[in-house]
Amino acid sequence: MLSTIKAEWAPNVTRELLCGLLVALALIPEAIGFSIVAGVDPKIGLYASFSIAVVTAFFGGRPAMISAATASTAVLMTPLVREHGLAFLFAATILMGVIQIVAGLLRAGLLMRFVSRSVMTGFVNALAILIFMAQWPQFVGAGWQTYAMVAVGLGIIYLFPYVTKAVPSALVAIILLTAFSMITGAEVRKVGDMGDLPSALPFFSIPDVPLSLDTFRIILPYALAMAAVGLLESLLTATIVDDLTDSASNKSRECFGQGIANCVTGFLGAMGGCAMIGQSVINVTGGARGRLSTFAAGCLLLFLIVVLGNFVRQIPMPALVAVMIMVSISTFNWSSLRNLTHHPLTSNIVMLATVVVVVATRDLAQGVLIGVLLSGIFFAAKVARLFRVEKQLSPDGQAVTYLIYGQVFFASSGAFIEAFDFFNAPTSVVIDLRHAHFWDVTAIGALDQVVEKLQRHGASVKIIGLNEASATLVEKYGLNIPAPE
Repeated sequence: MLSTIKAEWAPNVTRELLCGLLVALALIPEAIGFSIVAGVDPKIGLYASFSIAVVTAFFGGRPAMISAATASTAVLMTPLVREHGLAFLFAATILMGVIQIVAGLLRAGLLMRFVSRSVMTGFVNALAILIFMAQWPQFVGAGWQTYAMVAVGLGIIYLFPYVTKAVPSALVAIILLTAFSMITGAEVRKVGDMGDLPSALPFFSIPDVPLSLDTFRIILPYALAMAAVGLLESLLTATIVDDLTDSASNKSRECFGQGIANCVTGFLGAMGGCAMIGQSVINVTGGARGRLSTFAAGCLLLFLIVVLGNFVRQIPMPALVAVMIMVSISTFNWSSLRNLTHHPLTSNIVMLATVVVVVATRDLAQGVLIGVLLSGIFFAAKVARLFRVEKQLSPDGQAVTYLIYGQVFFASSGAFIEAFDFFNAPTSVVIDLRHAHFWDVTAIGALDQVVEKLQRHGASVKIIGLNEASATLVEKYGLNIPAPE
């Protein structure tokens, strides 16, 4: 029992705590930035990051994954805050959590089985590009000192592991560059320039909104959108962390955990969120594997902003930019570029389409939806191409047997109908289905149509070899189909 708890929570306590500290430092400017996107006070994003990280550490399905306030959910909140105010945002966050809890109970995590590897690769590459692009504003109008500090930070991040791997190199870079900035007074942007840090702890409160049907109608569309986008990003990030750590996670439990976290966050007066791929990559590449790193990230974030706020304000943004550039480089699937030359064209199209849509729209949901849709279309087309029909005419020309091979469904039903000669049909027609399978109502409708047309032209029709699953569909939905033999 104790060994199981240790393996899940803290395989290496020191490493977990150090990675949690590194993630907490990286979360601060992100949470402030996302608060600005949502049009709320920075403390709302910071409190959300603390709450979501701590709660998902206990209830989430993916150890070592970091969840907090995110851009993908923040952009959905802006109209709600602008038109109805903060109280409605908190209420929508609670409802968002309830929806996610229901999704977890319904085992919505199983839907990840329908996301192809090409979509996953496109999702990862698009996020890497977005993470890199998000750092660009820090360079606009910046002086040479900013560029120099970013370069030095990257040098420390990539070279320090040759000295020792006991401490995450990104954490070393932040500490050294902060000390250098404070000693020399370097003229660079600091965390304090992004917004005010809170000096008090969050507290439990019920959103001050009317408990009425009108309130529900207002917040439901936003809650549904935030819940869907939050679950999508969380489940995809969990899959990525699974790959990075060579371990499995409980996706349905992750849905449930995200829901609990957002419910708690709404009652603490903060905005909703979900998993963050950037901070999750920082965590696992630093060596974290347990829930303690996630819990520590949330707790240390609150400690840093409330107790050590004066120090945190002095952290130079170039140090954090260097860390996020490292994250974007580590996140991007570089082998996918090489694979373009020998992977199937359809797989490449799905991957590239996902990247383009996500980067162009800044909307992860749209990109993944396009990728999944294209994957389904290409798969259906491929299976339909494997369908074929052989026609065997009897020596006397009075009977014909059609041998059907492959899968009959909505994409191949047209080819199935076209394979039959209705106008020159002999008196006896046998449809041999021993090597075929009927999948849907469209396929049964096609068989119905073939039988009806053959009979109308005077042919007797006999069906043989129908398997049990297909026969069940025929029995339920067929109208003119004779009993199979």
